[in-house]
Amino acid sequence: MIQGEKLELTQEWDKVFPQSDMVEHEKVMFVNRFGITLAADLYKPKHAAGKLASLAVSGPFGAVKEQASGLYAQTMAERGYLTIAFDPSYTGESGGHPRRVASPDNKTEDLSAAVDYLSCRDDVDADRIGIIGICGWGGIAVNAAAADTRIKATLASTSYIMTEVGTKGYFDSEDSVEQRMQARRAFSAQRTADYRTGEYLRAGGVVDPMPEDAPQFLKDYHDYYKTPRGYHERSGNSTDGWNVTSNIPWANTNLLQFAHEIESAVMVLHGEKAHSRYMGERIYEKLQGDNKKLLIVEGASHCDLYDGGGKDAIPWDAITAFFDKNLK
Repeated sequence: MIQGEKLELTQEWDKVFPQSDMVEHEKVMFVNRFGITLAADLYKPKHAAGKLASLAVSGPFGAVKEQASGLYAQTMAERGYLTIAFDPSYTGESGGHPRRVASPDNKTEDLSAAVDYLSCRDDVDADRIGIIGICGWGGIAVNAAAADTRIKATLASTSYIMTEVGTKGYFDSEDSVEQRMQARRAFSAQRTADYRTGEYLRAGGVVDPMPEDAPQFLKDYHDYYKTPRGYHERSGNSTDGWNVTSNIPWANTNLLQFAHEIESAVMVLHGEKAHSRYMGERIYEKLQGDNKKLLIVEGASHCDLYDGGGKDAIPWDAITAFFDKNLK
């Protein structure tokens, strides 16, 4: 295996969800193609034997493995899968400098690097590997599935298409040449300012306190990232966010360029009341083949699919059935 830097990982349980007594848990590391060492939590069903189907999980965008991705990974391990939830490069406990850098290439690469790692484990069936991307990682997961044929099944849950947000704004509200040029001028000026000061300006995480007249979806983000429900000290969304200049590549890329060429199975999962539902539906519209599925969860908001929202909104049985069928 490729060797990377040695990371000092927290060994105590510091997740925002309870530890399951049905799975074994350990910290692991692996290296991506850019030479960055990634930190991950590995979950394995207790008393499992032989080679298992496996899942790599990441997201939401700006979150860490102690939040929603870890819950997804642990729950799927309870259901028989060997899983890893990892911190993306430049974030959380993973390596990479400067910190809080994001671009379509390094985040897509992180998922394929997770597949590299799983493929080389003795307890994993390399022909039965799937991925789960949550929120902004939903679109990233679809991009990874388009590029990496080792991925046999993909779940895009409560997805954002980060390049559409970057090029068009929320709800396509900034979809004009002049608005894009205005953003490019601001990003270009920020690059100069960062280089001059020697520091990368952070964009800020979820606003706190949240204005009373803020849109409901922003209040939902606050309810997750800024309260004991989902707050974590290493999470950018819970603290000071990404570097401002990390927006540059998302505003100059089409993340779903080859989504229509994906041959493997894809399930798009979204909440009926999610502000981001239109992005999940756009992903699904680009997919082709009878192994593609769209599931809309009645009454669910965007953040309800992070942790269930206190109403068991995540359809675990449907998710398990999807992977059981396509990773058999």
